[in-house]
Amino acid sequence: MITSEIKKIPESQVEVAVTVSWDEWEKYIDQAAIDYSKEIKIEGFRAGKAPRSMVEQKVGKGVLLDAAAQKAIQGTYPKVVAEKKIDAIGSPKAEIIKLAEENPLEYKVVTAVVPSVEMKPWKSAVEKINKEYNKKSAEISDSDVEKELEEIAKSRVQHITVEREARDGDNVILSFEVKKDGVPIENGTSKSHPMILGRGVFIPGFEEQVLGMKAGEIKDFELKFPDDYHEKGLAGKPAQFVVTVETVQERKSPELTDEFAKSLGKFENLADMKKNVADGMAEEKKHELKEKRRSEIIEALVEVVEVEIPHILLHEELHKMIGEFEMQLQGMGITFEQYLVQIGKTAEEIEKEWEPQAVKRIKAALALEEVAKEKEIEIANEEVEAEMNKTLAHYKKVQDIEKNIDLGRLYNYVKGMMINEKVLEFLEKI
Repeated sequence: MITSEIKKIPESQVEVAVTVSWDEWEKYIDQAAIDYSKEIKIEGFRAGKAPRSMVEQKVGKGVLLDAAAQKAIQGTYPKVVAEKKIDAIGSPKAEIIKLAEENPLEYKVVTAVVPSVEMKPWKSAVEKINKEYNKKSAEISDSDVEKELEEIAKSRVQHITVEREARDGDNVILSFEVKKDGVPIENGTSKSHPMILGRGVFIPGFEEQVLGMKAGEIKDFELKFPDDYHEKGLAGKPAQFVVTVETVQERKSPELTDEFAKSLGKFENLADMKKNVADGMAEEKKHELKEKRRSEIIEALVEVVEVEIPHILLHEELHKMIGEFEMQLQGMGITFEQYLVQIGKTAEEIEKEWEPQAVKRIKAALALEEVAKEKEIEIANEEVEAEMNKTLAHYKKVQDIEKNIDLGRLYNYVKGMMINEKVLEFLEKI
């Protein structure tokens, strides 16, 4: 017989005290003895067949009971969790309280549980947000479309070589050498370097010196590097520059005509292009308004959530956030470790800084889950599986799926995402 008592303790944890009767507990001692008799040699007996008393003499009573207790905990604790419907998360910590032959086994387990969530009234706050956003329009003005068309034209700018002095907005091709105290600096020489005047990408004063120069002209001048220059050995120090302008090019944007629209390959004329751009901008604005509305709704829900977050949940969320950030850094060509070196911080310091955001993310997830329960929002298994198949379609072979995908975890992830989407759709209509 197995009996248990549950006591709530701080940080969304429970202490489970379990008592296993001697009849039940003795079975685990017998099993531990069989396991040991398979590993050790006891003269006169085949492996696994030696009596418990002889195994006990060989390995020691204390060792045998300890091994049996571990087996008993592994065998009985899951039954208690299932029977008492404990929503355990993370790794439980077990402690043996009483361990003796012909007596019940007593142990206790401390485990984190899915935190219970209490939400203050939230409907009026969501209604207020929706009322404000329902007034907003995703329509795009003609001037907005014109500006976008001008940007498209600028992206197709032509560089026309001219025989005149360089002006603001021109593209110049130049070569230069930089010296400090007459010695060339590291990476201070460049050949045929393109530069658009007026962008301010070089140190202050450099572009002003190039303005007015013509192709073939050479100019010497001295400038001081900014005090906050990234190269500490040059910061605030004067340096000598020798610049040769190779080419001066006027940057000319194409005119917005039917021919320009057709040159982009998919438009019949400029009016067709304008409509396409306007539709795209309206769709983008609509999406932006939707995301902002949802963000404000979630913020409103987070404000009314009362929950005690267990450490394991916070740790997992921070781990997830760092994983997401590592993916972003990979796209920039650097590792998380390199990033830490650049900013002079440790991973622990980053986690500490991100804790408030992690707490907010956990509260948001729990709030959406609570609304789903309250409004009985569910997703049919068939819908989840259909969505899963979209992900699995990227894998060519069944073996690839088995090797790379945890189907149980994928199912739970997809189901969670779909329920959240349905909850947000419901909240947007309040």
